[in-house]
Formats: sequence, C-alpha cells, structure tokens
Amino acid sequence: MPDDEPITFPDAPRAELDRALGELVEQARKVLDTQGRLRALVRANRAVVSHLELPVVLRTIIEAAVELVGARYGALGVIAEGGGLEQFIHVGMSDDVVSRIGHLPEGHGLLGALIDDPRPIRLDSIADDPRSSGFPAGHPPMTAFLGVPITVRDSVYGNLYLTDPVSGGFTEDDEQLVKALAANAGFAIDNARLYAETVARQAWSASAAEMTASILGSDAAEAHEEFASRAAALLGARSVVVLGTAEADEVAPMLGRNDGPVGDAGLLLDNDRVRSAVEGGQPTRLEELSGYPLADGGEPGPALVVPFDGKTGSPEVLIAVRASDEAPFTAFELERAVTFSRQAALAMELAEARADRERVALLEDRARIARDLHDHVIQQLFGVGLELQSVQSALGAGRLADRIDGTVNSLDDAIAQIRTAIFSLSHQQGPGGSLRHRLLDIVQEVGEGLPRPATVSFSGPVDLVSDAALADDVAAFVREGLTNVVRHAGADTATVDVVASADEITVDVADDGAGIGETSRRSGLANLSERAERRAGVLSVESTPQGTRLRLRLPVPAERVR
Repeated sequence: MPDDEPITFPDAPRAELDRALGELVEQARKVLDTQGRLRALVRANRAVVSHLELPVVLRTIIEAAVELVGARYGALGVIAEGGGLEQFIHVGMSDDVVSRIGHLPEGHGLLGALIDDPRPIRLDSIADDPRSSGFPAGHPPMTAFLGVPITVRDSVYGNLYLTDPVSGGFTEDDEQLVKALAANAGFAIDNARLYAETVARQAWSASAAEMTASILGSDAAEAHEEFASRAAALLGARSVVVLGTAEADEVAPMLGRNDGPVGDAGLLLDNDRVRSAVEGGQPTRLEELSGYPLADGGEPGPALVVPFDGKTGSPEVLIAVRASDEAPFTAFELERAVTFSRQAALAMELAEARADRERVALLEDRARIARDLHDHVIQQLFGVGLELQSVQSALGAGRLADRIDGTVNSLDDAIAQIRTAIFSLSHQQGPGGSLRHRLLDIVQEVGEGLPRPATVSFSGPVDLVSDAALADDVAAFVREGLTNVVRHAGADTATVDVVASADEITVDVADDGAGIGETSRRSGLANLSERAERRAGVLSVESTPQGTRLRLRLPVPAERVR
C-alpha cells in the first residue's frame, strides 16, 4: 500500500455509530426531561402539603397542576353532596372574563361526565367529543382537555380540569403526572379538613364553656338569646331562632334569636320538612328553606333543624338559616349543633336548679326570721306592753298615765308592723303571689311617696280568695287609693286594712291629710266608684279636716273562697 494513500472506513458502521449516538442523546434528553418533570411534581406536592387551611390548599392544588403540565387554564371543582359543583376554583381567567361569563359552571357537559364517571378524560379537541355542551357566551375558546378526579378516603371529592397546554396537547405523561398530584392532593385535602374540624371543635367547646358560665348567671330569656347568638356565630348563619312547641293552630313561642336578620319565625314550622323534622325529633339539613323571607329581604337558603329537649324536658327546636348564595351546612356542623343544643339545655336546667336551691334557701331563711320575730320579738313587746299597762293601772289617772298609754299604743303599732313583715316574709303562693303579698308590694311601692311609711293590716282568710278578677280589683283599689293620698291629700302617712269573710271583702284606705276638696282627687274617686259598681260593691268616703277614709266593700262570688 502506498504511503500517501488515505485511510478509509466502511460507511455502514459509521452510520450505525451516528444513529447510536443520536439515540443516546435522545434518551439522555428524555431522562433529563423526565427528571425535570419529576422534580416539578415533587415541588408541586411539597407546595400542596405545606398548607393546612382548606381554601388555601384547594387553590394551591390547581395552581400546581397548571404549572406542572403547562396548561393555560385550570380549575378545581368540588362536588356537592347532591351532585353538581359546590365550589369552582379557577386559574388563568381574568376578572373581566369571569364577569362576562356570569355564573360559575354547574357541572354539565364534560365537567358533568367526569362527575358521573370519575375516570380521567384526555382529549385533543373538546368540540369533537359528544359529551361536550359547548361554552357560554364570553367564555374563551379551549381545545385540549384533561380531567382527573381527586379522591379522599375512597370518595370522589372533586375534579381537576386543565385545558390548552403550551405543547398543544396533553400526553400520557401529563395524565400520569396529574394523577400522581391528585393522589397527593387527596391526602392534603383530608389533612386540611381534619385540621379545620379540630379548630372548629375547639371553638365549639370554648363557646359552650363560656355559654354555660353565662347562662348560670342569667334568666331564661337571656339564656336562650345567648344560645341563639353563639350558635349563629359558630354556624355562620344569617338567622337563628329557638322555638318552643305549640299546639295545633297555635304559633310556636319565640324563646331566643340572634341579632341578625330574622323574618317571621312563626312561618318556619309551616314548612313541611321543618315540621316533619321537629315532630320526628330528627336533626336535619335542608338544601333550601322556602317560604321564610329574611328580614333584610334576602332569599333563604340552606337550613339546619335541630330538635332537642329543653329544660325540664320540654321540646324545643333550633333553626339556623343561611342566605341562598351561601354554602350548605355540613354533616359536621349538624353534629356540633346537636351537641351544642344539648349542652345549652343542660346549662339552662342547671341554672334553674341552682335558682330553685337559692329560692328554697331564701325562703327557709325568711321562715326562720319570721319565726324569730313571732316567737321572741313580738312576745317580748307584748310582755312590755302588759307590764306598762299594769304600771298605768297602779298610777291611776294623770299625765304620766297618759304618756304610758301612748307608749302602749306605739307598741301595738310596732307589733302590727312586725306582723306585716312576717306576712311579707312568708312563702308566696302561685306564680303571681297571694293577694296579701300583692297588697304588701303595692303599699311598699306607692307608700314611698309619703313622709312616713304606710301600714297594712289583714284579717280573715285574705290569701284564700281565689277569684282572680276580684283580687285584681282589690289590688287596683289599694293602688288608686294610695296614689290619691300621695298626690292630693298632703298626708304624713296612711293605713290599709283588709278584712275577708266567706261572702265579703272590705278594704279601708285611710290617711291623716287635709280631707277631700280638690277636683283632681274627686276625679280619682269617680274611677274607684265605677270599679265598685262593676262588681256590685259599695264605695264609701268619710272625709274630715283630719283625714279621709275610703272603704270598698265587694261581694265574694260563691265558691271563690277556698
């Protein structure tokens, strides 16, 4: 072989080498691309699990999915319990575009197909798929589509919707990446929901403890108001009412309400589903509550109906209402509302039991004081009076005997006042109190306008008068009579004497004023006279410059004295 002849290689082996090198470079590129996408998936998963607040988690999921596959538009639809979409969180559309479209999707077309059959859908052209229902006016055009369900604890929670990737179409790798992200998103959503429930449970428990402490120091009306207001705040409800039970054709009594807009609560039990829940004692969630307009004119929406046993076991019901554009109540909220209602009822029962114990202790203390006054003080005063009378008899007539006689009269007045005090300390009968106590309260209230306290004396079975109308007339006579004395008589003091028998009750109101003369006072007497005539009674007036005595005599209806 000549020295200057060039060395040559066969063409076939060289071509094979170039092809092998090209394949190696392509594989390396694919590996690098795959590594990059896997790193993007790791970043997306890290972003998804880095939050605990559910709204933030949901938005992070769809933003991560859009970035992961290079989609132009993306959305996450949360499926409602009854089907359709409860929430729709979108990425890529401007506020102006969203405003032009109007309402958010409701779960029809391809979106609904993924709800009905939760398996991934990947399309090169949305318009070519028979399940597509088109786009609303103002909606931007979209071509490629990828939908992947998100599962939480073996139940479909929602779906990821992605469109128009920068590459022009979605690949099998895109679908696998989004499926992997959706799987991790399911865990993140579950954690966020558990965290939200934990925070909510803490809020409910803290509010229940505060409510119990508050109810134990309030009356029944304030307790129900406290209960309703706290329930409204915890449930995020526009209107919360607490109703008692009612007989047929009667309006249920309003026991409590929150400070928000409340319409005619009496209409609530006219709703068939509400009444069914109340009569069955079954806590219920309603998707909407028609026929109950809110006071601010808003349309009612989702509702909670929570029947529970109030204090002493009386049936009550808590009804919470949201506006029509607000989210439905959840099963968790219903469960917490049931527990909260039972805690409120228990707190009210404890408050009533404590009030009963305090009343019993007060009555026992009053009874002890009354016994001491009767057994010791009155007897001692009575003994002093007898002793003074014996001294008076020994002295005979004279100025000193007259002074002793005045002292004995003062002791008698003191004994009468102590007996009146004993009567006022005794146990009241019935919810309105006995007639004796009503008159004592009136004398104390009206008699405060006199320089010296007015006195009261009773004789006969005053407390056994059971005719409510008769008792009302006697009380009104004493009030009007004393009011006339305070306003017009110019008296220092007044006395009220009440005598009851089987067939008649007599009431005297006497004062030490200047007598009757003013027109205004005579007008007041005319009112008293009319009251006496209505009951076939008699009103008499004795007036002197030293004072006036009004006497009312009323017949007691048969079988009205027990």
